[in-house]
Amino acid sequence: MTRRHLSATPSRRTVVKAAAATAVAGSVLTATATGAHAADGPAFLHGVASGDPLPDGILLWTRVTPSPDAVPGSGLGAPTGVVWEVAEDQAFTRVAARGTAVARAEADHTVKADVRGLRPATTYWFRFMAAPPGGPEGGQGIVSPVGRTRTAPAAGATVPGIRFGVVSCANWEAGWFSPYRHLADRTDLDAVLHLGDYIYEYASGSYPTQDTVVRPHAPLHEITTLADYRLRHGTYKTDTDLQTLHATHPVIAIWDDHEFANDAWSGGAENHTPGTEGSWAARVAAAKQAYFEWMPVRASTEGTVYRRLSFGRLAELHLLDLRSFRSEQASIGNGAVDDPERTITGRAQLDWLKAGLTASDARWKLVGTSVMISPVAFGALPAHLLAPLAELLGLPSEGLAVNVDQWDGYTDDRKELISHLRDNGVRDTVFLTGDIHMAWANDVPVKAATYPLSASAATEFVVTSVTSDNLDDILRVAPQTVSLVAAAAVKAANRHVKWVDLDSHGYGVLDVTAERSQMDYYAVSDKTAKDATSSWVRSYRTLSGTQKIERVNAPVR
Repeated sequence: MTRRHLSATPSRRTVVKAAAATAVAGSVLTATATGAHAADGPAFLHGVASGDPLPDGILLWTRVTPSPDAVPGSGLGAPTGVVWEVAEDQAFTRVAARGTAVARAEADHTVKADVRGLRPATTYWFRFMAAPPGGPEGGQGIVSPVGRTRTAPAAGATVPGIRFGVVSCANWEAGWFSPYRHLADRTDLDAVLHLGDYIYEYASGSYPTQDTVVRPHAPLHEITTLADYRLRHGTYKTDTDLQTLHATHPVIAIWDDHEFANDAWSGGAENHTPGTEGSWAARVAAAKQAYFEWMPVRASTEGTVYRRLSFGRLAELHLLDLRSFRSEQASIGNGAVDDPERTITGRAQLDWLKAGLTASDARWKLVGTSVMISPVAFGALPAHLLAPLAELLGLPSEGLAVNVDQWDGYTDDRKELISHLRDNGVRDTVFLTGDIHMAWANDVPVKAATYPLSASAATEFVVTSVTSDNLDDILRVAPQTVSLVAAAAVKAANRHVKWVDLDSHGYGVLDVTAERSQMDYYAVSDKTAKDATSSWVRSYRTLSGTQKIERVNAPVR
């Protein structure tokens, strides 16, 4: 790939206006028409994306389909020359950077461009052009949809505010991705944070059950090989709402377990059978290769996703990989959860996180963690509620108060991290979490057993799933009915939990200013309806210096 930075003199742009953002979102539906139905030539069937914004750069992504037989994972299709462009206007009259690449079968015809030399806190538009059959490398025959993106504020800059969409757990077969559409419709976001389970690995009809499948995914079998993972990623990237989201906002993503297999750890997974499904090492290598091919994510050391992004002096985002280095989950009720030799982060990543939190000069230290760090215990629950709740949280039906796949199963790592925050005076740390298909707002106590008499070291906002099943789905009852009993019991047994919603599907919007960080929780009307509407549910915030959550009566406007 080659890259050439073009000088540009126009004044710095502010956040794109509503009409322009609407036009960009609409272009996903219209601009693909040039190549989507081409019989022989290249086409952009999987949209465009950007991610991991820096003050001077952005990572661009697309996938070229060079010929009709070159479906994801097939290994078919000729090398195709691609030109990419970044401009300061949607008409591309002021091009800021341009470069070339070649889409090859070795990378499943995906293309990435790590563009640098851009201006901080600036909105840009980008596109790709693919050469027609027989055309020159870097030719400009077919034009992709136009995407919109935005760079991060300059290092050390005083930033009045930043705003992120926050999502997790999008199961293709469980419903439509309308939360992505509603986030794409917003003109006020700096980026969207995806906290994992971007895809699911199961065979069709395994999760959710066959009688509740809204739309079958491809391939129909459980994915275990490189071709499988590529095809599953490719299937997800054909969703119109997902394409629109990626074309409208930069996405900052980490993985959780289902990008590999359920309850993955460094040496295996609950949903992996050595022998019949091959070696775990080979499966992980295939899953990671496909992930980095298909996602607008920069790989850090050792092919992992833990990394750090800064947004001026207002916020620093520490992103964790809680699958690659963790010890095997302990059995429920086993004292091994407290074993200091067991880890969820790995020694190097935990040291990296602690050092980064201590050294940060940002007001807010945001930590993207795929699984919940707050401890969870349970009081008495009726049996008909305990069983499905146990299924979601990984608890035994007997109700022992530990989820061994979360930080609850690795208490020594959690204790070390929380003690580090307390002992070093690290304030305004906010954990951002997905994974469990429920929405939570928590204080993160130093000692949960004595809270609130003991201190809170941080706060945590947990967003619910885009579509993956939660309590009312499992029970097959109306939302906000029987789950209210379970929610009350959870709060009664966990005084640091300020709110929990066990039923809704949707997304969050995190608004950060120097004074506070606020999460607005939104729910969609029906995950099985393609045209589902969205409504505000609740809002919680943490004021700077308090390390505590409080309810707010309205979302940020």
